Amino acid sequence: MRFHQYTDVKQFYRDSYDVFMLHEAQNIIPLGNLIVGNAGADKAGWRDPVHWFMATVVDRAGIRLAAMMTPPYKITLYAKNNENNEAALQCLIDGIRQSGISVPGVMTDKALAERFARGYVGSSYKIACSQRIYELLRVNTEIPSMGKLRLARESDLSFLPYWIEGFNSDCFFTPYAVPTDDERARYEIARKRMYILEAGGAPVSMTKITRELQTACGVGYVYTPPWLRGKGYATSCVAGVSRLALKEGFTRCVLYTDLANPTSNSIYQKIGYTPIGDSLDIEFL
Repeated sequence: MRFHQYTDVKQFYRDSYDVFMLHEAQNIIPLGNLIVGNAGADKAGWRDPVHWFMATVVDRAGIRLAAMMTPPYKITLYAKNNENNEAALQCLIDGIRQSGISVPGVMTDKALAERFARGYVGSSYKIACSQRIYELLRVNTEIPSMGKLRLARESDLSFLPYWIEGFNSDCFFTPYAVPTDDERARYEIARKRMYILEAGGAPVSMTKITRELQTACGVGYVYTPPWLRGKGYATSCVAGVSRLALKEGFTRCVLYTDLANPTSNSIYQKIGYTPIGDSLDIEFL
């Protein structure tokens, strides 16, 4: 086994893209990041690959394990064909230690995440979130439309920064902090991938198309203000955005859920999302 660390994102793309694509939906996070880094057009926030950690473990048969980290986020891993190769995993861990980088945690396939955590930090970790990965090939035609779906726009800056903060607080269990600027909201508006559902002329829910791959796209940032929940707005919003993505030519939509939230898991399955695997978000102590 041989550990290879990359400084050139384009070379990492050439070497690892087809490997990640063996499980496109499962690898939507590293693949989406890799596509952004290789294109090089968007370097906002974490997207500048100069700060990334990229590595593979190879043997005579080729890549066995690929790893990618886009600080400040956790490392993501993929074992080719999801094979349990302890020699490759140990080679990766040894390579990371020798590189001197700091790894705050891991988010990947459940079994691989646990094995990496135990090998890298022993018992000094905690599970931040148990997740389920879903994919959708067609939207349930019985899901009703609860209003008008439209792209986020400049006039939404009166509430959108607060909704984005609300989503982050709900999703990552962080204290809600009143936004001090609208930079993130303006970025999302400019990308033209954030959608707002209006009911009775008022905004009631949001979601967006996230990573865009060869055949799949991600759906995320699902948020409805607390006082508007339980009315079906999130279901309608996600269903509508999923339909739009499929009409654009994607063959599947992919999203992550928190297994501790039975409501969201039930909602997505009603829309037509089916589980394809489990993932763990692990934080190192």
